[in-house]
Amino acid sequence: MKVSIIGATGYAGAELLRILYSHPEVEVVHITSESHTGEVISSLYPHLRGRCGMVLESMEDMERIGRDSDFVFIALPHGHAMRVGKALEKLPTRIIDLGADYRFDDTAVYETWYHVEHTHPDASRVYGLAELYRDKIRGAKIIGNAGCFTTASILALAPLAKERLINENTILVDAKSGVSGAGRSPKQSNHFPELYDSFTAYGVATHRHTPEIEQALMELSGEKTIINFTPHLVPMSRGILATCYASLKPGVTPEQVDEAFQRLYGDEFFIRLLGRGGYPATKAVRGSNLCDIGWHIDERTGRVIVLSAIDNLVKGAAGQAVQNFNIACGFDEKTGLDVIPMYP
Repeated sequence: MKVSIIGATGYAGAELLRILYSHPEVEVVHITSESHTGEVISSLYPHLRGRCGMVLESMEDMERIGRDSDFVFIALPHGHAMRVGKALEKLPTRIIDLGADYRFDDTAVYETWYHVEHTHPDASRVYGLAELYRDKIRGAKIIGNAGCFTTASILALAPLAKERLINENTILVDAKSGVSGAGRSPKQSNHFPELYDSFTAYGVATHRHTPEIEQALMELSGEKTIINFTPHLVPMSRGILATCYASLKPGVTPEQVDEAFQRLYGDEFFIRLLGRGGYPATKAVRGSNLCDIGWHIDERTGRVIVLSAIDNLVKGAAGQAVQNFNIACGFDEKTGLDVIPMYP
């Protein structure tokens, strides 16, 4: 399959290129960057030396790129993918957007949280969280790749929501991310003296991944869901650990919780169930498309606490995009992704 990457010089785009270059069914035909047009990608990312010497192009002529490509991956900030989607609307080229532009069923929700007009509201799109939406992903024209915090959080809570074991409006998600989730552009908060030896929350009650988590959980449970989501920044480059709390419905037993996770994920290659009492760690999934999940029952408070760990650049972005690509193409989902995590 011929594929192109729009926005190849961000962390997610570069990770996507790294994975696709090892994919046996892929030929990368175009990579773009508006800020580095004409430069060789390995001059920006030296880990690609000797493997990828492609020259970065402009995305100005999207129709030409689209005609050359079976799939276009978009690794741009929100608000930019809609232009690509509209440019490729009449072509058979399929799209996987790693940003937020095509994640929401209701574009008004997108506009409220992202403060950007949605210029492609009639686009035929599906939500790209592979373990939950395979059937829709297979034939989709546009796949809105799930976000990083949302992947960790939704996968942690999905079995409980699907089997209606929890009170949906008691959900609290406390999640921590490595700084690569903030992107490659330098900011004061990402500056080493500011970041190192520190730990801080941000986006309290306002983070844009909140409605994305709510949308998925509402679809699973069939009940209106409002959550509290608080993200944190930790001084590491990769990884997300999400700690999710919810009140169990009266009469729900620990064994029912165990069975719900086993039923939904027991056969999933990329989800490793650590079981009741398990403690996922970001280091154990680093560099992989895996999600480790463990859960605990607090009988004193009647709550379930679910912990999940992913690599934000792989399962939370590029790896999930390739998993969605594999599903859409009819390939084995593990193709290009069957790697053991890096350790330590």
